[in-house]
Amino acid sequence: MRPKFILASGSPRRRAFFEELGWDFEVQAAQVTEDVIPDEAPQDMVRRLAEAKAADVYHKNEGRWVVGADTTVVIDGKILGKPGDKEDARRMISMLQGKTHTVMTGVAVIDPEGRGVSAVEKTDVTFRPMTEGEVTAYVDTGESMDKAGAYAIQGHGTLLVERVAGCYFNVVGLPLERLSELLTELGWPLSDQWRV
Repeated sequence: MRPKFILASGSPRRRAFFEELGWDFEVQAAQVTEDVIPDEAPQDMVRRLAEAKAADVYHKNEGRWVVGADTTVVIDGKILGKPGDKEDARRMISMLQGKTHTVMTGVAVIDPEGRGVSAVEKTDVTFRPMTEGEVTAYVDTGESMDKAGAYAIQGHGTLLVERVAGCYFNVVGLPLERLSELLTELGWPLSDQWRV
């Protein structure tokens, strides 16, 4: 019998991945403050937040499989989370245009017995050069506002991307192959993961 997951995220992109895989799951967004600790490395931050989200939901649903995730964008050592407003989104896209940045996602899984594992996936993304008018036009599409780095690679943002080196699904918000490895590590074999 396949386990019923709880996805500790309100992200519609992550939900869509679970639906496409045919997994039995429900969504319970974690109640975790996504704070930044001074001098914390980005990869440590996304792992910490993914683990905290999974733990928050697991403690309310012991005996269930829980998956938590957290994604950020890093360029020139700076962390770009979700923009606060359109001006902030324009600032972020302007920083990314014509350059390569890194998308990092922390993924954490807790099994029904309370055992947890986590990992961080990194993908390098190169944006095409853009004019100020193009930056504004993209932000005006409205898809920047709830995305780390202020863009959606699966939406209009795909036209901004010149090259992706690594896991595409990580850029969307959930590195599926890495998630599969974690599930296997906790005892759910790959041969059962694609059974509907």
